[in-house]
Amino acid sequence: MKIGFDNKKYLTMQSEHIMERIAQFDNKLYLEFGGKLFDDFHAARVLPGFAMDSKLQMLMQLADQAEIVMVVSADDIEKNKVRGDLGITYDNDVIRLADEFRARGLYVGSVVLTKYADQPMAKHFQKRLENLGIKVYHHYMIPGYPTNTPLIVSEDGYGKNDYIKTSRPLVVVTAPGPGSGKMAVCLSQLYHEHKRGIHAGYAKYETFPIWNLPLDHPVNLAYEAATADLNDINMIDPYHLRAYNEAAVNYNRDVEIFPVLNAIFMKIYGKSPYASPTDMGVNMAGKCIFDDEACREASHQEIIRRYYSALVGVANGTSTTEELNKLQLLMSQENLSPSDRPAVKPALERSAKIGVPVVAIELPDGRIITGKTGDLLGASAAALVNTLKVLADIPHEKPVLSPDALSPIQTLKTRYLGSKNPRLHTDEVLIALSATAASNEDATLALKQLPKLAGSQVHSSVMLSSVDIRTFKKLFCDVTCEPKSI
Repeated sequence: MKIGFDNKKYLTMQSEHIMERIAQFDNKLYLEFGGKLFDDFHAARVLPGFAMDSKLQMLMQLADQAEIVMVVSADDIEKNKVRGDLGITYDNDVIRLADEFRARGLYVGSVVLTKYADQPMAKHFQKRLENLGIKVYHHYMIPGYPTNTPLIVSEDGYGKNDYIKTSRPLVVVTAPGPGSGKMAVCLSQLYHEHKRGIHAGYAKYETFPIWNLPLDHPVNLAYEAATADLNDINMIDPYHLRAYNEAAVNYNRDVEIFPVLNAIFMKIYGKSPYASPTDMGVNMAGKCIFDDEACREASHQEIIRRYYSALVGVANGTSTTEELNKLQLLMSQENLSPSDRPAVKPALERSAKIGVPVVAIELPDGRIITGKTGDLLGASAAALVNTLKVLADIPHEKPVLSPDALSPIQTLKTRYLGSKNPRLHTDEVLIALSATAASNEDATLALKQLPKLAGSQVHSSVMLSSVDIRTFKKLFCDVTCEPKSI
């Protein structure tokens, strides 16, 4: 895998740029953080070299200047909304994130419950937070939001929201997912700070789309692929073009909302600090790409992965045909085909030849290892064991799994847990391998290869179980499947 992004340069440039933005205001900046602070797999995939926790590392460089305000919608808590990538509810993710921030020496100032209306589960969540020593504030629905500017910027609008007490120059406003109300919280705080004689500022930190890359650059197209379910569309920022005669890429929602934001800024300050939505951003990622071709190829691979995800989603009812159609259009635009994903062809060709499901694993060095469904192991488990043996230089014909380790797991599955399938999944085969390792040096050596799987590409000739997908994700492997049942 070729590296194309300078993460060290990014951390330096990004922190310096944010400090410059703070200085433009009364030493008080509300910074809306879009995307993920932890585990930003998308950015790491399309910008090879970008660390998955780059945003967090950058924040840690500003730890003495920053405090974190977390935002979550009371409606989302009431609905038990779940983060799709982690499978946990938003309320539990807020607590998880708060613990992660604190463990890294970052100050978590408070949590804001937006769209608050005395929802029972939101009230219960507030008690949980307060028991953990976290201050909780309430923000409310405003009729006509976001277009009724006279009401919004008044004592009956933002004025009804709790004023969030903050103590540091940089206030990072983040959330467990989209639609939580981060921007509204920032703007409400500008109103309250202005009442107190403080000329606070607002900025937005989104990694994608990258404003100073071309509109049709694969990195920006990969962002469209990632947000196909939201129907985000990259576009040239017309306000930026008019103000500076410079093409800058933004996305439709920010461009559409800018006139409203501008009106709110005018209402609060008497003038707007920004001439375009691009002006509001502070992202420096585009200036840290040093191998454009590596990032293009990585982004093409991401588009193909997203295409496969939508194919499977349509098959199992979790994605729409509109989402799939958009991804097919992106594939066509970049002249991509599924076979451009290297693990696809070996999996499909071997499966067609032997007539059983096959999984192929492409290692970061380009080697591809396959595994087929057998009497003892599913295709994913077989591919995983075969790959670990290759990495450990263990001959293929030499067993690393003891029958004494396999048999109890199969008995548990079939006799006590009601499964008709005795084959082991990936998590179960790793348990069996661990049990074997107690008395087998080769099994111990195979287990030690697990970290080398990070960045591997996995493709299955059939749809995988959620168990196998989760295990591969825990090993930092990217998984795609054909939209076929076994």
